[in-house]
Amino acid sequence: MTVSAFPYKAVGPAVVAASACLVSFVGFLAAQDAAQVSMADLTVYRAEGRAVLDGRDLYAVRATAAGLPATYPPFAALLFTPLALSGAAGWRVVVTAGNLLLLVAFVRLSLRLVLRGTTPPPKEATLWVSALAVWCEPVWTTLRYGQVNLLLATAVLWDLSRRDGHRWAGTGIGLAAAVKLTPALFAVLLFLAGVVRAREAGWNPWLRQAATAAAAFTAATLAAAVVLPRDSVRFWTEVVLDADRAGRAEDTANQSLRGILARLLHTGDPAWWPAAAAVTAAAGLVVAVAAALRGERAGAAVACAATALLVSPVSWSHHWVWCVPMVLFLAVRAGPRPAVLAGLVFCSYALWWVPHGPARPELALDGARTALSALYPLAALAVLGHVGSAGSRPCPDHAGPRGPRAAGARGRQAVAKE
Repeated sequence: MTVSAFPYKAVGPAVVAASACLVSFVGFLAAQDAAQVSMADLTVYRAEGRAVLDGRDLYAVRATAAGLPATYPPFAALLFTPLALSGAAGWRVVVTAGNLLLLVAFVRLSLRLVLRGTTPPPKEATLWVSALAVWCEPVWTTLRYGQVNLLLATAVLWDLSRRDGHRWAGTGIGLAAAVKLTPALFAVLLFLAGVVRAREAGWNPWLRQAATAAAAFTAATLAAAVVLPRDSVRFWTEVVLDADRAGRAEDTANQSLRGILARLLHTGDPAWWPAAAAVTAAAGLVVAVAAALRGERAGAAVACAATALLVSPVSWSHHWVWCVPMVLFLAVRAGPRPAVLAGLVFCSYALWWVPHGPARPELALDGARTALSALYPLAALAVLGHVGSAGSRPCPDHAGPRGPRAAGARGRQAVAKE
């Protein structure tokens, strides 16, 4: 068989991309092994599952040498019970492999959303982006701790990338919110956009999706309340109101507005945070809803993600896996320079360059180091600014949901493309 007989043009690019992704993942695993990662959050999840099986107080659980507590709603603990049924070593392998597969799925869905209405995302692009994304700080830290961030983000993007009227669209957002409350903001986005659209189209796919999300969240939360009534009462009346339970506000890993203000004002309890969060939430939702209404689903998704991360009391750096669709969005909509700059921010690990540790040195940072510890929120604000300023420019995605009374050839063509 000669070399010319090999169908290189047909399979060559895919083979190269798959090989590069595999090499990158293997190198990543070797680096994590050399770093002796703790997978501390996986340990907490296993402890929560054990507490459920043993009938103990879920929110009295303390795991790892740092005494980390349970902070998620009770439904999450129900999902974690299988983790307590076998040894930690086996689950470390399963969770790591699962997170790598989820990363590929997350990238695929991100590309599908960003390229919506133009061309299907090529498989090679998914593999190349995954090979690079695994090295960005949020993804690295997610796998280092054995976190669920990629699972929840993938569930949300699965919903947002569905065709109009998909029967189960909204379920992923609802279940993700039942595990960790922050994704609930995506349901708010869908509801607000649906209410505005209802003025001209009546009942529409956005409202249906928001209702499905609310139903899934309610069903999961009620199921947890039936199985864990005491823990459910404690969570919804006490734990959910305790912003300090997850950790110190000023910790450099906390890349939320509350974290920025804590470091900027040199206090662990920034009094201005609720007002700043309320203003940011309102402004971010306005930007996201406007993007959705003009058919820019990708812009709406990244704007909503940026808003949720900014206004959450604690947005640890590993929560920022949403940097993947943010960077891809900038690459397609804003050009290579903004995308490269944003990518460098999330791949620089710069937030760890500032003094940090148990002695709380973050409370004494100077201006330059405070700015360095705020790179993720600054990037999120830049994304929001770009999405908000794009309203007057033509949008490449005209596939926004339309109700049964929607008219116009463009709407019909957009639906046909899906």
